[in-house]
Amino acid sequence: MRTPLPKMQIAIVMLVQVCEPIAAQSIFPYINQLISELDVTGGDERKVGYYAGMIESLFFATEALTVLQWSRASDYIGRKPVLLIGLFGIAVSMLCFGLSKTFWMLVVSRCFNGLLNGNIGVMKSIMGELTDSTNRAEGFSLLPVVWGFGATVGPFLGGTLARPADNFPKYFSGVFWQTYPYFLPCLVPACFVLFGFLITLVVFKETNPRKKSDPIAILENDDITKTQPQDEPVPLRELLVYRVILSISNYVVLAFLSIAVSALFPLFLAMPIEIGGLHLQPRSIGFIIGAYGAGGAIFQALCFARIVRHFGERKVFITAMSTYPFIFVTLPMVNFCARHFGCDSWLVWILVGSIVSMLAFNDIAFGTIFMYITTSAPNKRSLGATNGLSQTTVSIARAIGPALVTSLFSYSVEKNILGGNAVYVVFVILSFFAIALATRLPARVWDHKI
Repeated sequence: MRTPLPKMQIAIVMLVQVCEPIAAQSIFPYINQLISELDVTGGDERKVGYYAGMIESLFFATEALTVLQWSRASDYIGRKPVLLIGLFGIAVSMLCFGLSKTFWMLVVSRCFNGLLNGNIGVMKSIMGELTDSTNRAEGFSLLPVVWGFGATVGPFLGGTLARPADNFPKYFSGVFWQTYPYFLPCLVPACFVLFGFLITLVVFKETNPRKKSDPIAILENDDITKTQPQDEPVPLRELLVYRVILSISNYVVLAFLSIAVSALFPLFLAMPIEIGGLHLQPRSIGFIIGAYGAGGAIFQALCFARIVRHFGERKVFITAMSTYPFIFVTLPMVNFCARHFGCDSWLVWILVGSIVSMLAFNDIAFGTIFMYITTSAPNKRSLGATNGLSQTTVSIARAIGPALVTSLFSYSVEKNILGGNAVYVVFVILSFFAIALATRLPARVWDHKI
C-alpha cells in the first residue's frame, strides 16, 4: 500500500524548486542580445557565443565550489537554514544582474548566485526524506514537472519583459527603464523568490532535525555492553562506492548534455541565418523555450510515474538519453531548411517543433536518475552528502557545458569547420557515450535503504 505524500511539505519544496529555473533561465532569451549591446565582442556577432557561454557557466562553476559544503551542512544543521540562505542568494544576485552595466558586473552577480545557492542538492535530500519506496516515483516525478514549469515561466518572463521601454512605452517610458533595459525581467523573478523565502521561513517544517542525543545501539558480548552511534553521516570517502559513483556519473553526463542544449538552442535561435542560426527576436525565443518547458512539465505530470512503474527506471533513462543524438542532428537541418526555403517555411517549424518535443520528453531522465542517487545513499543522514557530491560534480559539468558548446558553435562558424557544423558532430559522439554509460545501471533502483 502506498504511503500518502505530505502535501504541504511537498508543496513548499516545489515552490523552492521552481525559484531556480525561473531565475536562472529567465536570462536565456536576452543574454545574447545583452552581450551584443555591451559591445564586448567589438561588433563581431560570431564571438557572442564565447561571452554568453561564460555568463551561463559561471553560476555552475561557483556553485561547484560550495554546493557540497551546503549539502553536508544540511546533514548537521538541518535543511531549512540552507534553503533560506540559497533563496536569499538567488534574489539578491538577480537584482544585481539587472542593474549590471558592464560585462564584469554580470560576472560578479552570477558568481554571487552560485556561491550562496546550495538548494538544488538539499531539495533532493528533502524529497528523499519525505518519501519512501512506495511513493518515491510520484514524489520525484514532481521535481522535473516543477522544473519544467519554471523553465516555461522563466524564459517567457525574460523574453517578454526585456527592454520594457521599447515594448511597453506606455508604462515604462522613464529614464531608469531606458538605462537598465533588463532590470524588469530580473526584478519579477527576484520578487517571486522572496515570496518563496517568506513561505519557507514561516511554514516549512524541518525534515532533518538535529537531536540532542542520537539513537544508540546496545551490543552485548559476554559481560561487556557497548554503545555505538547509529545512522550518522558517513565520511566522504565512504560515499565513493560503485553504486554512488555509477549513479552520479550518469547524472553528470545527463546534466552536461542538458545544459549544453539549453545554452546552444537559444544561441542557435538568435544568431543570423548566414552563420548557422534562425535570427529570431528575444520574445520569440522566450515562447519557444517556454513551450519546451511546458511540454516537459505536462508530460512528466501525466506520464512519469506510470511509465517508470511499467518499464522500469533503467529502460526509461536509456530511452530518454537516446534523444540527444537526434536533437544535435536536427539543429543543422533547421538552418539548412531556413537557408533554402526561408525562415517562415513550414518545414523549418516542424523541425523546431520536433526539437522542442524531444527536449520535453528527455527531461524524464532527471526523475529516474534522482531515484538512483537517493537510493544509493548509505543512510538517511548521508542523503545531504550524497546529493551534495552529485551536485558538485554536476555543477562542474554544467559549468563546462555552456562555455564549451557555445564556444564550439562560434569557433565552428568562425573557422567554417565542417561547414560550421563541427559542434554538432562533437556532441553527437558525446551523446552516444552517455547512452553507453546508461546501460550500466541496474534494471531497478538500488535496494531501498532510505
